[in-house]
Amino acid sequence: MKEALFYRLIDEEKGILQCLLCPKECKIKKNQVGFCRARKNIQNKLYSLIYARISSFGIDPIEKKPLYHYLPGSMVLSLGTIGCNFSCSFCQNWTISQESIDRVRVDELSPEKAVELALKNHSPAISYTYSEPLIWYEYVLDTARLARKNNLKNILVTNGFINQEPLQKIIPYIDAFNIDLKSIRESFYQKYCQGNLTPVLRTIALAKSSAHVEITNLLIPGLNDGEEEIQELVDWVATQGEDIPLHFSRYFPCYQMDIEATPITTLYRAREIAQKKLKYVYLGNIWDEEANTTYCANCHKILIRRTGYRIHNLGIDQQGRCKYCDQQVVHF
Repeated sequence: MKEALFYRLIDEEKGILQCLLCPKECKIKKNQVGFCRARKNIQNKLYSLIYARISSFGIDPIEKKPLYHYLPGSMVLSLGTIGCNFSCSFCQNWTISQESIDRVRVDELSPEKAVELALKNHSPAISYTYSEPLIWYEYVLDTARLARKNNLKNILVTNGFINQEPLQKIIPYIDAFNIDLKSIRESFYQKYCQGNLTPVLRTIALAKSSAHVEITNLLIPGLNDGEEEIQELVDWVATQGEDIPLHFSRYFPCYQMDIEATPITTLYRAREIAQKKLKYVYLGNIWDEEANTTYCANCHKILIRRTGYRIHNLGIDQQGRCKYCDQQVVHF
């Protein structure tokens, strides 16, 4: 365990703390945990129960995050813990994200060992992923600082639900984000995620100011896949930058949701809508080489062709520019 960084004591006599890490700002009684099940009030101090506790790790293609415009073709060390500050009824990783520390097998991996593991496997980066890494805040911050000292990059795959102060503290150590924008409607976040939209939009805007950002939107039939809603989401992303890669991902029944899988036609229509305003739009969870090919937004030549998670670099130079017209396209 490690003492949490963002909390306050609001009633010493009754032993009540308030966690200030994410916008839920849970009020936690003595010997109780917050919504995420990862932070506990122990004798009027808030502790992370998951510091250096690993539920999942692997050496993954960076395209699996998904990140298509950052270190393309790289294999990166990916680490995950347990718990989440959302409770999405369609969660794909619910066996770890919706469990508590005493119900999941975990291993110990210190920040020093994580960096050592990345270097040993020739990984250029550490990706904090699988479950929600922002509730793993103290560990991610310590590991990211150490990784930076060892010339490693840091990647967050996150729901973006965090308060502004802790976000600003960790952003200088994060090189790339993939942020889930689950819907552009507040009602969707409240009903299906037990969260809120506004903090996620703020995270995207702040992250974009200092790091590489890509966005994923899981399209669920009848819930967030209407053309009007897709257009609203695309319009908002465009206000942050027309060069932000947007991944529309296909939903499959999972966890508590049994709606039929997203029709392929819905994904193609979403891509068609988005391409009118955004330079780079991709389709996830489907086998379609064309829908995951990167074209230069300037000269329109094919630059990267993807077959699953394998890439074929046809036109990107070592600086991440189009070799035909010198347009910056990806970042190494």
